[in-house]
Amino acid sequence: MAGCIITIDAMGTQTAIPSQILNAKADYVLALKGNHPKLYGQVKNWFEQQLYQGFKGIIHSYDKRVEKGHHRTEKRQFWCVPISQQQTLHNQDNWVGLKCLVMIVRVPHLWNQTTREVQFSLTSLNCDSHNLGQVIRLHWGVENGLHWSLDVTFCEDACHVRTGHEPQNLALLRRIALNALNLEQSLKRSNRQKSNGAAMDNNYMLTVLSACLSQHYDETSQPAFQ
Repeated sequence: MAGCIITIDAMGTQTAIPSQILNAKADYVLALKGNHPKLYGQVKNWFEQQLYQGFKGIIHSYDKRVEKGHHRTEKRQFWCVPISQQQTLHNQDNWVGLKCLVMIVRVPHLWNQTTREVQFSLTSLNCDSHNLGQVIRLHWGVENGLHWSLDVTFCEDACHVRTGHEPQNLALLRRIALNALNLEQSLKRSNRQKSNGAAMDNNYMLTVLSACLSQHYDETSQPAFQ
């Protein structure tokens, strides 16, 4: 883990996490949202004020990029500001190793619809908006790619299960099934088509399960030392 950059969604943005990451000689980028209302409101108001004033007299780093994919165009802007440029943050000492705050403005355009999203992050990395933009984009790429696949293959977004541990259990089962479908390569079809095929054909379902077993045995049969 040493030398890695750990990116975590807002659910995992807890004060105990940064010290654990830094103790492992890694860095962090933590999404900041409404689950920390006072800190979120403070950061949001500060950035809005500076954006209106053009960051005059404020040391900061800025980067922008445009990307296309899934029939949409998305413009992104990144502002990174050292915490030394701001007033003391709410419970700032609880965020061990915090160096910078990041604001990300995303403007996706899909067909005739344009939206605007503003997000914030806490990071132990140095103030380099280009580097931080790449790190955050890689995190989104993994998350969005996985969620897009789960929704297309298993219609996850349409699921209305909300009780107890059922959502987490179903999410885990979907990910296991998606991995199994990715491993099965004998049928050159989409994962959704392979999923439907496994549902209608027990022999093909066994083929999918066999692909998982083959992968497992390939990994466990490797010697521990070369």
